[in-house]
Amino acid sequence: MRAEDDAALETLLLPFIDGLLAWPAEATPGGALFLRARDGWPLHQRAWPGLLCEQSFRPEAEALERSGLSLLDEGDERRHALVLVLPPRQRDEARALFARAVARCAPGGRIVACLSNDEGAKSGESDLARIAGKVSSLSKNKCRVFWTAPIDGPADEALAAQWAKADAPRRIVDGRFMSRPGVFAWDRIDGASRLLAEHLPADLSGHAADLGAGYGYLATELLTRCPGITAVDLYEAERRALDLARVNLAPFAGRAALGFHWHDVTRGVDERFDVVVCNPPFHAQGRGDRPDIGRRFIAVAAQALKPSGRLWLVANRHLPYEAELAAHFARVRTVAQDGGFKIVECEKSRAEPTPPARRAPIAPRNRRQ
Repeated sequence: MRAEDDAALETLLLPFIDGLLAWPAEATPGGALFLRARDGWPLHQRAWPGLLCEQSFRPEAEALERSGLSLLDEGDERRHALVLVLPPRQRDEARALFARAVARCAPGGRIVACLSNDEGAKSGESDLARIAGKVSSLSKNKCRVFWTAPIDGPADEALAAQWAKADAPRRIVDGRFMSRPGVFAWDRIDGASRLLAEHLPADLSGHAADLGAGYGYLATELLTRCPGITAVDLYEAERRALDLARVNLAPFAGRAALGFHWHDVTRGVDERFDVVVCNPPFHAQGRGDRPDIGRRFIAVAAQALKPSGRLWLVANRHLPYEAELAAHFARVRTVAQDGGFKIVECEKSRAEPTPPARRAPIAPRNRRQ
């Protein structure tokens, strides 16, 4: 298969391509809503009149916009004749998405969903049937697409109400942080981030950035451990995580200037910083390593740092970042290695380098999980 192929997206649309299901007519009120939408060639093999897309992961949202697809406006709660769903792997989040699909489906409408076999296709089909009634299915491309009969509300209202709250924000780590199912390391402090926090020196000062901030753990630790930090900008591609970071950083609003950016870091950042902390993602579609994403984070961090700036980075020990670090920093020091992770401190040269040209973004196909 070509690298740009997306088996789940292709399979999701097969019932319409093969004539098993009819796409809503262009004049149908509400049209079609695509939850967790992502771009790919299957969306461009024919016209899909009235299609609105929703996506909280910034690289995917930008890809949809670049392709000319319409994104759902915030606060738009219309119901739709068709609701398409590409459920996430995390089951609580997926169940909440199914409950939302039922709530957004107009009377007589259908829900169509697809999962790859190795990401819980059978469980997803069973869950949709529990909340929306009998479903039909088709298997192809190592995926399963499944769809409801025309529905008029949930088949089980109590279960729908329960699942609608399945991914609701909640307190974790003895109440220290707000988190929710589906964001990276949602129910714990990630071991790599914890190790990095433990090694942050107290003398870090000035304007800091957290690249790939998640729900805000590293930023809170930076402000707690380093009294000289006067401002922190958090950059996070997953909007659901960034919303949590706003809550978790609220107690520091009087202590430092805070900025929250729903942003794809691989596109680069425009601000300049004294300090950057980073636990970069290194997975994309599937389970394989994507060290190119981490290398791009390193290049962006170097570009964003002032000449005297310092980068504190954590990464899996096996990831080959050393050449990228050496290319961008005058001094690279491994501070610690523990539990399969390495902590690296990097300092820029005092001489201002020529900023590298901004590259095209690297577009991961899914979120860190």
